Amino acid sequence: MAPIPGSGLAKGLAVTLRTMTKKSVTDQYPDTQPDLPPRTRGVIGLFEENCTVCMLCARECPDWCIYIDSHKETLPAAAPGGRERSRNVLDRFAIDFSLCMYCGICIEVCPFDALFWSPEFEYAETDIRDLTHERDKLREWMWTVPAPPALDPAAEEPKELAAARKSAEKLAAAQAAETARPPAGTEPHADEQARAAESPTRPAGESKQQTDQPRQEGRE
Repeated sequence: MAPIPGSGLAKGLAVTLRTMTKKSVTDQYPDTQPDLPPRTRGVIGLFEENCTVCMLCARECPDWCIYIDSHKETLPAAAPGGRERSRNVLDRFAIDFSLCMYCGICIEVCPFDALFWSPEFEYAETDIRDLTHERDKLREWMWTVPAPPALDPAAEEPKELAAARKSAEKLAAAQAAETARPPAGTEPHADEQARAAESPTRPAGESKQQTDQPRQEGRE
């Protein structure tokens, strides 16, 4: 069936008339903050204690907007005769948000969970050169990162939590055993324990002479 001429125009005008009768709702930003979804890609927060300067985020970034500087430090041996160790120390971690396209590759490839999405979006600057934010600013944004969603109640316990729980249980069992052990002064001497185990038990109230009497009569 061929469409009626002008039906599309009539449908459009009907939608316009319906919306004209509704009251418009406008969020008065910045007085009223928007209700953002929990996984909003605002800015990137840095948890620098977890950063090992592996450079994976900078190498995988398609925009090359991550700048990292570091130096090496030599740590003394942990035990006498051991080898000295060297580690990378983070000097600079900066992200140029004028180049960032918010793809999230740097967060995905970080093997030590040092980068996180933050819902913060108010970081506009009057000069484009000021959009390169250093690690101090990235660390401030880290504390605005929302907590991860709760796991499914039927899901398997994470390996990290299972290992921590087992360690805590072992420690509690060791402390309970240490508490139940009697004081050192109340334990009998080892020689006394051995003699008590080797000596035969006699009924209560009998002396050694009474127990040996039947044996002497049998020999006569």
